[in-house]
Amino acid sequence: MSFRKVVRQSKFRHVFGQPVKTEQCYDDIRVSRVTWDSTFCAVNPAFVAIIVEASGGGAFLVLPLQKTGRIDKSYPTVCGHTGPVLDIDWCPHNDHVIASGSEDCTVMVWQIPENGLSQPLTEPVVVLEGHSKRVGIVTWHPTARNVLLSAGCDNVVLIWNVGTAEELYRLDTLHPDLIYSVSWSRDGARFCTACKDKSVRVIDPRRGTVVAEKERAHEGARPMRAIFLADGKIFTTGFSRMSERQLALWDPENLEEPMGLQELDSSNGALLPFYDPDTSVVYVCGKGDSSIRYFEITEEPPYIHFLNTFTSKEPQRGMGWMPKRGLDVNKCEIARFYKLHERKCEPIIMTVPRK
Repeated sequence: MSFRKVVRQSKFRHVFGQPVKTEQCYDDIRVSRVTWDSTFCAVNPAFVAIIVEASGGGAFLVLPLQKTGRIDKSYPTVCGHTGPVLDIDWCPHNDHVIASGSEDCTVMVWQIPENGLSQPLTEPVVVLEGHSKRVGIVTWHPTARNVLLSAGCDNVVLIWNVGTAEELYRLDTLHPDLIYSVSWSRDGARFCTACKDKSVRVIDPRRGTVVAEKERAHEGARPMRAIFLADGKIFTTGFSRMSERQLALWDPENLEEPMGLQELDSSNGALLPFYDPDTSVVYVCGKGDSSIRYFEITEEPPYIHFLNTFTSKEPQRGMGWMPKRGLDVNKCEIARFYKLHERKCEPIIMTVPRK
């Protein structure tokens, strides 16, 4: 029996994570304490944005990437919301545009100046009003410019044209309960949602219909997440009936049984998945964990292959994920996370060692 059959060939088996030096962290940031399972952090090649604790209303910091070290208490924030900010997302087509959803039921779109903020930003470019309860999810369309999706605690998904501030599609009959996560497919033709009724749905927004639905994707009652992979498969994280954390891979053409299902551990933080389409690696960060696990998704069974775990001492409060164009590929960097502690943000660099 050959050795090759036992050990699967993988380019990413030896991927290792490395936190940066202390002086390259962002220190003295009071990260938001809102009880909501979002990442609290959004990153692009120019800026890092972090939702912070704010008295009276909601605010988030926007720091140029190179502004590391201790952040002054009086550093200007983006503070136009009247309630706590729950989710933020950078526009993939313009590095100076960011959207934020808040408990005050509005979505605001902001234009960040070229060199970052020099004074508090209170005037958004656009205010999108259409939700009747707090807005917990905002995510930009991956391919079409100026198209933004927002989902609220009123179980409604709205798709906006940000240029004209009007609703393009209003999907208010598809979800009977709270929506935990929304993820666009790679071409932006569909999106998948994970809902509190334990169903994962694939939705065609133009027709306003559910294309595929899997009831009880995970048996547990705690929050779950679903993301689209590049080949159209769906990757979900959730909890089993015994409250063990699970990962699963689904084929939207046939949702009877998962293609792969793995149980991780019995910790209780919600798992946030991040997917890299170029390397087909999924990184799973649990909220309140101190580790990032990564898995490779392949074409042949068992489909989900555990690669390794990056562990550190302190638990993470949230996590930002740098898009591919912001990485330093000359240093073999394949991913970079921005891990939020209670008082600081620490970049973690994932590299593939060269021989």
